[in-house]
Amino acid sequence: MTIFRLSITKWTLIAFAGFWAASSTAQPQDVALEHARALLKQHPLIDSHNDLPAVIRESGKPPRDVEAYDLNTRTAGDTDIPRLREGGVGGQFWSVWIPSLPEVGKRGFARIQLEQIDIALRMIERYPKDLAPALSADDIERANREGRIASLLGVEGGHAIENSLGALRDYYRLGVRYMTLTHFNTNDWADSATDEARHGGLTKFGEEVVREMNRLGMLVDISHVSADTMNDALDVTEAPVIFSHSSALALTASPRNVPDAVLARMPKNGGVVMVDFISPFSVQGPEHERWQAEFEKATGAKLGDPNFDKAVEAYTASHPEPRATLKDVADHIEHVRDVAGIDHVGIGSDFYGDPANMAEGLEDVSRYPYLFAELIRRGWNDADLEKLARGNILRTFRGAEQVSARLRASRQASFLTIEQLDGKKEMPDKY
Repeated sequence: MTIFRLSITKWTLIAFAGFWAASSTAQPQDVALEHARALLKQHPLIDSHNDLPAVIRESGKPPRDVEAYDLNTRTAGDTDIPRLREGGVGGQFWSVWIPSLPEVGKRGFARIQLEQIDIALRMIERYPKDLAPALSADDIERANREGRIASLLGVEGGHAIENSLGALRDYYRLGVRYMTLTHFNTNDWADSATDEARHGGLTKFGEEVVREMNRLGMLVDISHVSADTMNDALDVTEAPVIFSHSSALALTASPRNVPDAVLARMPKNGGVVMVDFISPFSVQGPEHERWQAEFEKATGAKLGDPNFDKAVEAYTASHPEPRATLKDVADHIEHVRDVAGIDHVGIGSDFYGDPANMAEGLEDVSRYPYLFAELIRRGWNDADLEKLARGNILRTFRGAEQVSARLRASRQASFLTIEQLDGKKEMPDKY
């Protein structure tokens, strides 16, 4: 009997040892992911850029039908309420992007922008149990206490104001809380990163736009702009700025990314760089650089060209583009942290309905915990992860609100025009 019991004990121990060895191999990943989920439950993530309103406008069935695009069920794209919940999202700046192309301008940028804002607001109104309209940092925290996802608006591209500070103020009244100064195209008062530099940065009117945004409390977003525009905006602004969806130029040589010299200015400004998930902006290594050179040679297309997306689609059918990974995005986050500081990095995913063009492992809004798990495995502590998730963007937002309160008490709304400041006509023929 004793021998039998010893045999059982021996084989039980062997079996347990094998199970422990097998489970310990998977344990670090599982533990890190559970840690990330728990952290984001306690500190819900605030993402500064998601193009869902444009997806509804362009890809909905039928297009522009907010009710038909049901966010309570899994959508064909990358964003819906169940996956936002799974991803630990507590706040989202919904981008109300409209194209900056001349043919759009002929129909009226402001008109199209108002239609896009309407789509976003109706989307938020349709899901009151899950989405809460937010206009301030306090509103974000109030929504999170209610268990809802704070929803804010960001205009992507200064072409939308049609050179009018009055239009800028009206967008603020409608709930817009940041504006990206340009999109892919240079406008009449600011140079884009992906178009001809016509101004050497900001014009005098462009500087006035920044000052009026400071007075309003609208965050100045310098994603998409040229390095000269970045530096001019930092020179003029009295409030912290954001890069709502940009990565590090030192790691990926895309004109959309931020040079180290600009990253190094962020501590003095107090703003935040929200790192992007789109593959071409975060992919690393010589393979992609070779692919990019061959693509441009074969097609002549560059980022910002009207037919760029079609050129990419045609070329990649036979020449697959090297794709970034979740680890590449983590590298960009760490680079921004290392150069700008831990207080100046956040998350601006740039989800726009095309999971295949995002970094592998970050295909939709449910995947944020996996990114945080990677950072946990790299040794990040909870205090720094909380700053990345929400603390830094909330501090920046509050900083802009404080500057606004001071400026509103000391000066009136600007009534200056681009014609007065730059000698240009009010309504440009093209952007």
